[in-house]
Amino acid sequence: MTTPRDETQKAPVTEPIPAGRPATPPSTIPPSSPPATAQKSAQKSVQKKTTRPTRISGTWIAVLVAIVVLIFLLVFILQNGGTTTIHLLWGEFSLPLGVALLFAAILGAVLVAVIGAARILQLRRQTKRLTGPPATSSPVRRES
Repeated sequence: MTTPRDETQKAPVTEPIPAGRPATPPSTIPPSSPPATAQKSAQKSVQKKTTRPTRISGTWIAVLVAIVVLIFLLVFILQNGGTTTIHLLWGEFSLPLGVALLFAAILGAVLVAVIGAARILQLRRQTKRLTGPPATSSPVRRES
């Protein structure tokens, strides 16, 4: 039984060596290269020029993200407009559910920021205590 692979003709593996020229040993001299300035200019033209992001571009991205977050918050507050009663210590408040949850999120973020700022101040004081007072601004004169 024959398969389609057996029916295809195969090309010869070896090719005849041309008789006109004798085989020469490979040259030990490296091929000449173009001058360095030509190589650099060719590399510059081939390389894609990229720009580094700036602070303003980062600010624009932050503004766009903030706008998207605010739109989601607005939709959240509008969809959760039902009034709810909140009991806090001795007080009782009636607020829309979306607004109450937004206040809770804001208070949580403020609490985290206050605790983080206190820890940063604590670490700064500890570092200042370990390193000692800062060096004087005027250089010390050496007498020779």
